[in-house]
Amino acid sequence: MLLLIALPIGSVVIQSLYAQHEQVIEIVENCGPFGCTEEAAVNTEATQELRDAQPLGRFVGLENYLNRGHLAVDEVAEAWRESDSWGDYGNRIMNLPFYSAIIFTLTFTFIVTPMAIGLGFAIAVAVNSASKVLRGPLIFVSLLPFIINPLVGSLVLFWMVDARGVLGHGLQWLVADPDLSVKASTPLMWIMLMVYGVWHTAPFAFVVFYAGLQTVNQDTNEAAMIDGANRWQRVRYVTIPHIMPLVTFVALIQIMDNFRVFEPLVSFSASAHATSLSYYIYSDLGGETRLLNSAAATSVLTIICVGILLSPVLVRTWRDFKRA
Repeated sequence: MLLLIALPIGSVVIQSLYAQHEQVIEIVENCGPFGCTEEAAVNTEATQELRDAQPLGRFVGLENYLNRGHLAVDEVAEAWRESDSWGDYGNRIMNLPFYSAIIFTLTFTFIVTPMAIGLGFAIAVAVNSASKVLRGPLIFVSLLPFIINPLVGSLVLFWMVDARGVLGHGLQWLVADPDLSVKASTPLMWIMLMVYGVWHTAPFAFVVFYAGLQTVNQDTNEAAMIDGANRWQRVRYVTIPHIMPLVTFVALIQIMDNFRVFEPLVSFSASAHATSLSYYIYSDLGGETRLLNSAAATSVLTIICVGILLSPVLVRTWRDFKRA
């Protein structure tokens, strides 16, 4: 725990308090047949010496957290003063990169998580009620989205929603708009990303719930049937209370997994329409200019957000543990 969790988090927190050294600029005089001119040039040796002397960079404290790339305190306050309505204020906030990323990430997490849990439970109940001959094939088909590599699965769906794909062409026919493109529409792209999220994560919930259904007390079920309970009542009052600890466990895993959504954004080339916190960190670390300090600050803020999201579930788990 200390080696693989605490120390990396501590190093990221320390890195987030520093900023990269600026390049050392010096004025160079160039003389030629027609006179001398002065121009600015980067002193690579002096810049490298400065970076070698202070590998972490220059200490800036909380500046990385408060600048425009993250919490944007000044920009948020300015937007609040100058906005005429809540809609205008929301549009201004969405133009800030960190808030745009966190809004999509939270929306994705809060929509995909309950839908994946509900769909996984429904599939588990259906498979558990099927005949023994059909259970094997049904389990295999239900697990396919979980078995397929996330990058491959999202690419397949991306090609299907293309204008030449079966889903994209079908959507054009359905709305009678031959120019409709999922890839060019922000709302449709968000919907498609969430559809993929549910499709990919529901099998995990299905596996856990299907295992839990095997432990349901059949005597209690039979007693409920004798008392006149229908199928839905048995599921509601017998099955669901029995597997509620598993619901808590699945919710914990799904929240953490959905909050770090990344692969679909890459496969769908959706950065123009949606950006998650993980993709924001990836953007800082990519390219020739690696903004390690900015990525570290985003990582710390992501950890804090995950902790806040998980706190209600953790509190419920702790209370159940104390009662037990």
